[in-house]
Amino acid sequence: MPESAQRSEGRPGRPGRPGRPGRPERPGHPADPAADTGAVKPATLRPARKEDTGALDLLTRGSLEIQGRLVVASNATLYCMVRDGDREAACVYKPVAGERPLWDFPAGSLAGREVAAYAVSAAAGWYLVPPTVFRDGPVGPGMCQLWIESDETVDVIALARSHDHAELREMAVFDAVVNNADRKIGHLLPDRDGNLYGCDHGVCFGEDYKLRTVLWQWRGRSLPATAIEALRTIQQALTGGELCAELNRWLSPAEVEATRQRVELLLEHRVHPFPPEDWPAVPWPPV
Repeated sequence: MPESAQRSEGRPGRPGRPGRPGRPERPGHPADPAADTGAVKPATLRPARKEDTGALDLLTRGSLEIQGRLVVASNATLYCMVRDGDREAACVYKPVAGERPLWDFPAGSLAGREVAAYAVSAAAGWYLVPPTVFRDGPVGPGMCQLWIESDETVDVIALARSHDHAELREMAVFDAVVNNADRKIGHLLPDRDGNLYGCDHGVCFGEDYKLRTVLWQWRGRSLPATAIEALRTIQQALTGGELCAELNRWLSPAEVEATRQRVELLLEHRVHPFPPEDWPAVPWPPV
């Protein structure tokens, strides 16, 4: 689901109208620990990872074998093993043929949006989305994403409510960029190595502002310096080159332009956006 933005007074505008993420709090406002008294441990942008390159190659070249289906998913979501010679890994395969029609997204476009979300995350240096490719498979073309084994000792509800988790805050900024309409608690994947990933990005990159997430705890607060750096990187990448080409492959020209506008507005105002006023701000169910 979609994008847009907010009126100059800092609240979401009518669907389809670009706007502003919201007014920043006054300097030193006690509700703004990021602006910044060191309340949040700074995150650092992660360099391009060799393991992503290897995973992308395996996901693209390997043979897919369906092991089962995730029955709680809205769309057909298949748990698979992907193998290429002596390499193998678990992955999620979402064929386009299994996508449920939605009123606000073109039919057959969700898999490509997942690939676009990975491209944005990687271009920014966040690597919050597991390696994701578009390929043919046993049930036709679709999205194939590396399976992340979650650390079951982590309380994801408590994690989602955290105010001082650097990667979670990066996730909130990423969601604002891609206009994620479905950031549920269950879409947060803390792995056993201490990394945080997010999954299920099929309803991102819409034109109208419909950000729907459980991560509103930083609304109106100043963006961390690392977020500004990442946003500048994305802004530059959207002027041309690999990221621009990748987004144009999966999104409409209007959706690519809306993504540019969201990045520009975030850089202009340097605050986390406010919830929309004409759209449910939290997905249901939130978990």
